[in-house]
Amino acid sequence: MDLPATFGKYRLEKFLGGGMSHVYSAVDTVLQRPVAVKILTEEGCRDQDAKRRFLQEARMCSSIAHDNIIRLHDYGEQDGKPYIVMELLTGEDLRTAIEKNHISTLPSKLRVALQVTRALGHIHALNIVHRDIKPENLHIDHAGRVRLMDFGIAKAENMSLTRTGFAVGTPYYMAPEQLMAKPITHAVDIYAFGIVLYELLTGAKPLNGESVESLFYLILQQPLNLEPLQKAGLPAPLIELVARCANKKPEDRPASFDAIGAEIEDLLEKTDSTYLRPTTGGVNIAHLPPLPPAAPPAPPTPGNRRNLWLALGGVAAAIVAAVIFWPSGKTPQPPRKTDETNPPAAILEPTIRNEFGAMMLVPAGAYKWGQNGETRELPAFYIDKTEVSVGQWNRYAQEMNRAGRPQVADNLPVTDVTFDDATGYCGWAGKRLPSGEEWEKAARGTDGRKYPWGAAEEPSRANVGGASLQPVESFLDGASPYGALNLAGNAWEWVRQEGAPSQGLRDLVAKQMREAKFAPLTAEDVWFVVRGGGFDFKKLDGATAWETLPMPGRYKGPAIGFRCARSAP
Repeated sequence: MDLPATFGKYRLEKFLGGGMSHVYSAVDTVLQRPVAVKILTEEGCRDQDAKRRFLQEARMCSSIAHDNIIRLHDYGEQDGKPYIVMELLTGEDLRTAIEKNHISTLPSKLRVALQVTRALGHIHALNIVHRDIKPENLHIDHAGRVRLMDFGIAKAENMSLTRTGFAVGTPYYMAPEQLMAKPITHAVDIYAFGIVLYELLTGAKPLNGESVESLFYLILQQPLNLEPLQKAGLPAPLIELVARCANKKPEDRPASFDAIGAEIEDLLEKTDSTYLRPTTGGVNIAHLPPLPPAAPPAPPTPGNRRNLWLALGGVAAAIVAAVIFWPSGKTPQPPRKTDETNPPAAILEPTIRNEFGAMMLVPAGAYKWGQNGETRELPAFYIDKTEVSVGQWNRYAQEMNRAGRPQVADNLPVTDVTFDDATGYCGWAGKRLPSGEEWEKAARGTDGRKYPWGAAEEPSRANVGGASLQPVESFLDGASPYGALNLAGNAWEWVRQEGAPSQGLRDLVAKQMREAKFAPLTAEDVWFVVRGGGFDFKKLDGATAWETLPMPGRYKGPAIGFRCARSAP
């Protein structure tokens, strides 16, 4: 295809690669935004089953929304060719980052791994098994965010690679049960993650067979060589985690990515705080919000062990079963995981302090949500005592080559930040943005109060109706039940909660964005919620604990800031 070329409303500008599907960088000519367009090739189009599966996978991916998973914008057919439109990513894949040593410190590597666990935990909670976890399918953008890509579009059961031209690539990351053509469970992704984690930590593959047959032998029989991990001076618990993830028996691997992520978070927490800081010019690895616990993998189907030489003695049969054809049948529905999180609040410190400031404990349990006081429950978590300050932001900006606020007092809340800006800072600090539920419980406690201090209308306890921001340590008599400050007034705060704007609000924000020379608001903008009211809000009742204001994630304003949270151990 000669480029540039028109494909429906998309202008294809550059060929990015592909096999059965070709991927192009493109421009959406209606919304005027860059995108990536994946188009099924003519060979794939001749196979009606392949076309059906391509669109079926596209519909499945369109329902997934997560910070660490590539976003799908559109899909359909144009001139008889199925296509998928995704966000156009900048940066590099994990393979390149490993080869070029762009992730050089242990904390940065752990933060990459943590984001991968969050993405995989999310899709496992949706009963989706990726089945193709490898460094090429993990992307790190310039802001340091990891994205999981390639959900095996047109990679379905009983699909012949020779017939469709789809290339699986190398089988280095395939679990033993995949090679043995056993039923696929969530455990295959955990195995592949273990191999990727090994490679991320050492820079080398743990297995290097000279042929497919020898590689299969190593996967099925050879214990993982932990010596390179030990020589690298890695913590023993981390080495043990890699070994468990890559265990040959599915039942001996960790139960879920939720459990794996908790171990990695613990390793980050125990690492010396000065070592946690990413180096200037390195990749800023965002530590993104926690996800609902993923269910443990279903156990493998009972059956007799195959003799290795039976598996390899028909090497052709094993290859056909494990590589050319994907196992048939539906993925077993995993059992629900019982809530085994959060120890009793009594053993948790009420306040924790480190180089990034103080955090206040919000114990596990029930609380009142929303204006009508609906009862909800949350596990224990910590939330920043104050809004993130200009001084804290400037330190982050200096290390990560971001725009600082040198002319603003260090003790004021940092504002004029987008949702992604806030997410990036929290990740750099080893924290995350709070969810809307967490923020509200932190603000109002368990008794359903209207404001952090109670139900009384006392404007003197919050910075509302004022002319400017006040220091983050101000309004001490307006503290929440847990000791957090300025959860009413001062700066609105981004939270991890999507919201739907009214038409009036959408029109007002669109006008403000035009006046501020922002790119025009579009139907594709994702709106997130800010909470707590701002100094420029005229009335106190606009700063109630349940008040929410949807704003486009890329919006920034002088009264919008944020604070961070983290899960309790």
